[in-house]
Amino acid sequence: MSGTNSERELIAEGPAIVLVEPQLGENIGMVARAMANFGLAELRLVNPRDGWPSEKARAAASKADHVIDATKVYDTLEEAVSDLNFVYATTARERYGFKPVRSPVTAAATLQTKFKAGEKTGILFGRERWGLTNEEVALADEIVTFPVNPAFASLNIAQAVLLMSYEWMKSSLEDLEETAFESVQQRPSTKEQVFGLFEHLEEALDARGYFHPPAKKPKMIDNLRAVLSRRGFSEQEISVFRGVINSLDRFARKRPKPEPVKMTDAPVDQQSGDETGNGKSQD
Repeated sequence: MSGTNSERELIAEGPAIVLVEPQLGENIGMVARAMANFGLAELRLVNPRDGWPSEKARAAASKADHVIDATKVYDTLEEAVSDLNFVYATTARERYGFKPVRSPVTAAATLQTKFKAGEKTGILFGRERWGLTNEEVALADEIVTFPVNPAFASLNIAQAVLLMSYEWMKSSLEDLEETAFESVQQRPSTKEQVFGLFEHLEEALDARGYFHPPAKKPKMIDNLRAVLSRRGFSEQEISVFRGVINSLDRFARKRPKPEPVKMTDAPVDQQSGDETGNGKSQD
């Protein structure tokens, strides 16, 4: 896929990507491209075989020049991670030892938490041919293992970086969605507000002849209320619904809007609606 937008703000944050003794400039360039795709920008190289800078890397980066230009080179892995607070080592093979082994999803979530706390983090990736040594893995805090086909566990270094970069970006978007949800969460409506919505809507529909034939009106009202009460409304949602209903008054009513009912002490006949003492109309 292709697609870049120079008008959008460039995302450039997150953990440092550390490549240990990368061999081909083209692979480094593809790593830079994968990082740029998913908002990572800090690339560190430990003793690259063909030296640095590399025109082959820049060409393969497909305009991820901000990553290439900011790349730092170190002689040893110890120097490359010395300023970091927390480091993951990646591997496609099982490692036996005392370090926790995490999935990419869990690792990305942990990195997000530490990033928000102001910690500097990094992810180690080994050589194209055999990855990281046990001694290099020992310098990390935890291990990330990719769920790959055990009969074909070899990953291209750019693919491995792409997987972790994607999980990083996905975890940040999930956090944004959760924050956005929390920020717009509304107070739940009361039953009184829901009943008011029922009455408001039913009166508006009744005035426009919706309940037809009249004999079916009770059942139609029951169905309408069942639909509207299937989920809990927020106060804002109730207001939206009632605003919609109010807008119906722009159209002609078959019957005028009723006046507010005045309360009296006399009982009301349920059939005639007359105020009586015995439920019968008076002459």
